[in-house]
Amino acid sequence: MKIALSGIGSRHPAAKPDSVPAIRNVSVAIKEGEQIAVIGASGSGKTTLLHVIACALKPSAGHLNLGERDPWSLSTRELQALRGRLFLAPQTPPLPPRQRVVTAVLAGRLPQKSFIASVKSLFYPSDIPGAEMALARFDIAEKLFDRVDRLSGGERQRVGLARALASNASLFLVDEPLSALDPTRSKQAISSLTEAARERGATLVCTLHQVETALTSFPRIIGMKDGAVAFDLPATQVTREMLHALYANKLDELNAPMPMSDELAQPAAPAVMHCR
Repeated sequence: MKIALSGIGSRHPAAKPDSVPAIRNVSVAIKEGEQIAVIGASGSGKTTLLHVIACALKPSAGHLNLGERDPWSLSTRELQALRGRLFLAPQTPPLPPRQRVVTAVLAGRLPQKSFIASVKSLFYPSDIPGAEMALARFDIAEKLFDRVDRLSGGERQRVGLARALASNASLFLVDEPLSALDPTRSKQAISSLTEAARERGATLVCTLHQVETALTSFPRIIGMKDGAVAFDLPATQVTREMLHALYANKLDELNAPMPMSDELAQPAAPAVMHCR
């Protein structure tokens, strides 16, 4: 799916009308099938950018086009259909704690189903082999019938990524997918994610704190600072000086180590994703 943002500005949902925008004057064009990493310090606007692209947050300024269409000019039904073609994977996957992993993974397909089919699928998973294949990409297929509340934080994150792959989306918007994963799992997860997107010709936009992983795994890098685009370059053209300027007051984030083991992480608290 092609994406075009022109002069986009947006505030957090609970922000006052006169507050400083979370992102401002963002203009970016993304071709169908492109893979892009968005980097920047905490609070730079990365997550807000994803939510705007996902039609979860209406811009307060500028114009957004998804697949040559302005989503906010569509009817409710048309907008819902458009949202069904994309998948927003938050940092903390919104997985009901007592749900089985197989059901959680196949829930990625709910936006394409009718209401009756959606309710039925929650009790009778319709494509168990498909869920298992998606989990296998992240080396967690053995958890297929486990309950979500029995998973570690890292396992939950991998289930969330499998859920994205199980969907029929043509646009993946993935927010900090490696925060609870160790270096080995992180490398595997990013490799599986980019490979799957490439296989189906899907567009992939991924926010990352792990700068080196972003530079080695994605051909294009967007650097965000203070809600604006600081640079938008091929990964090979991003210099150490640019990175130090991007993280000027938060160099500890630039050099932050990854968790030693995602399997030791505590299960994350259930979260509600307001954008789907």
